[in-house]
This record gives sequence, structure tokens and C-alpha cells, in this order.
Amino acid sequence: MQPENNEQPESVEQSDQSKAGPDAAKTKDAKKGGLYLPFNRIRLSSFLVVATFFASIFVTVLLPSVMFRPVSTGRDNRYTPSSDGDPTRGRQIYIREGCVYCHSQYVRLQDRGLGPLSRAGDFVIETPHQLGTARTGPDLTNEGMRFANGWQRAHLINPRSVKPGSIMPSFSYLPNKDLDDLVAYIQTLGNRRRTTNPFVAPEEYDKYLEKKPDTTSARAIQVGKGLYMQNCAGCHGFRGTGNGSASIQMVVKPSNFTHAKYNNFSDLYWFYKITEGVPGSGMPRWGENLSEEQRWELVAFLKTLPDKTQRDPVVERLETLPTEMRHTHQQWYPAVPDQ
Repeated sequence: MQPENNEQPESVEQSDQSKAGPDAAKTKDAKKGGLYLPFNRIRLSSFLVVATFFASIFVTVLLPSVMFRPVSTGRDNRYTPSSDGDPTRGRQIYIREGCVYCHSQYVRLQDRGLGPLSRAGDFVIETPHQLGTARTGPDLTNEGMRFANGWQRAHLINPRSVKPGSIMPSFSYLPNKDLDDLVAYIQTLGNRRRTTNPFVAPEEYDKYLEKKPDTTSARAIQVGKGLYMQNCAGCHGFRGTGNGSASIQMVVKPSNFTHAKYNNFSDLYWFYKITEGVPGSGMPRWGENLSEEQRWELVAFLKTLPDKTQRDPVVERLETLPTEMRHTHQQWYPAVPDQ
């Protein structure tokens, strides 16, 4: 018997489907409204990747620009034109010549000897900012007025004439107007962050004053003397004159604590130098080996070593220099004693 007419197409369809393989079945299911899972997984993964990308941009770029509104600290650079040059135009030359590729303009927490730490409010008027990401050259955050205008100009024209071994390129091709304006800009860097006291510990050390003991007591001085003899006399000598037995082997000689300049050290500055040590010398970071109380007791003894009857000859010499030369002294570095 012949099959009924309504059964013949079904058998033919099943036969064709078996010949076409599984892909035809998936296509048929998709046409009927079914889910094609592999395709949907790819589409979902692509969507998640794109969504993650835009979410990252929103969180790291757009959201901070809207929510982060630092208040000016009053320590931002002021670009006031003068007869020496226009610092605003000099800033544009600084950007044009790519100085930011080698020089940074921010002092981090781990930086020592570069002046006051940078804060967000210091840069509210800096557009675009010149923070930089490399220090192939020295940091320029507080470079202003460290050297005279003539020195800065000579350094730009021929860097090795004032700093032998410098890898800085020569900018002698700049016109005189550009050189004057660039020097004027450099001299404004940090002009509102300058301090008149060179012996000031970083701000993060203020917290140690809460537990500061009496550094004038006889007990603290005697205990500090014992700590000095045990840990410091080998380099600085028994009397603090810097002629300890270990000093013979050192390229950078230990400090002579009897020098009159140490009378200017505050208790906190003594504590800071003991804790951090002196980079580039044999002075270790005693904060790793001595307790906070022991460091304060060491401060008590060190304060007794400087000669109280003399004045710092370096300070006297600076006061007699002409104004143009006087500001070459870096104001937050301690004065270098006469050799």
C-alpha cells in the first residue's frame, strides 16, 4: 500500500535532515524560536568586554574628574611677568620643548631633601599639569630661586659648563626671548612653597611630637650618651667631631656635631635625621634599629654637642653676599660646613 499523502513529506524531511547533519537541526531550532547557545555565548562575552572597558574609563577618568575637586592650598605657582621674562609664556616653551619627558614636578612622600611635599591643591590652576613620570633629570617642583638667573641661562645653553657629566641637551638654539621666558618660568617653580627655616622635618613627622619626652632631663641625656657611644661613636667620634675610627674608610665623612650650625636643629629635626639617615653616606636609618623612645634619648645627648658660643660661619657668609648671589643657597638643605 502506498503511504498517505500527509505522511510522505515528513519522511522526506527526516531523511534530508539526517543527510544535512546537526547544523541543519540547529538552524531549524533557531527559526522556530529556540536558543542557539554557542552564538549567544559569544555575543554575551563581547558585550561584557565592551561594558568592562567603558566602566573602567568611567571609574578611572570620568568619575574622578567630577568628584575630585581639591581646594587650593595657596602654595601654587604664581606666574607674574617681570622685566626678566614672562613665566606664562615660558611655561608654554617648557611644554613645547618636552622638558616634562625628563623632569618631574611633584615631591612624593618617599622623597627627601626636595622641599615640602606636593598636595593636590598645589596644582588646581595648572592646565595641563606638568607632573611628569620620569626623573632622568632632577625634580623641579621647588627649583625656583635655587640658582641665579645667569646660572639657569648658562645651564640651558651649555648644561655641562655648570654641571659636568650632565646628559641634558643644549637649548642654545632658542632665541634670547625664549631663553629669558623659560628661565622666568623655572624661577617661579615653588615660589610659594619656600620656607625660611632650612631645618624643618617633613610634615608627617609632626605626629611624633605627641609622645615626645623631656629632652633636657639629665636622665635622657645620660641614656642618650650610652646609645651614642654604642651606635654612633665609631663614625662620629667620642666627642662628636666626626673623626671616629670608621670614618677613615668612608668617602663621605661623618658630620662634626660640634659645628655651630647644629644649634639651629630643632628636636624634631634631630629625630627626623636620626630616623631617616643620610642617603649617599654611611649614616643608616636608625628608625629600623632603635625604638622611638631611644631615638628621642639620642636627641637629648646630641643637643649637648654643638658649640653654643659660636655662630654658624656659613650663615654669616650668606648674609654678606649680594642679593643676586644669596638666593643660590638651597633654603631647605642645611648649610654645608667649611671643609
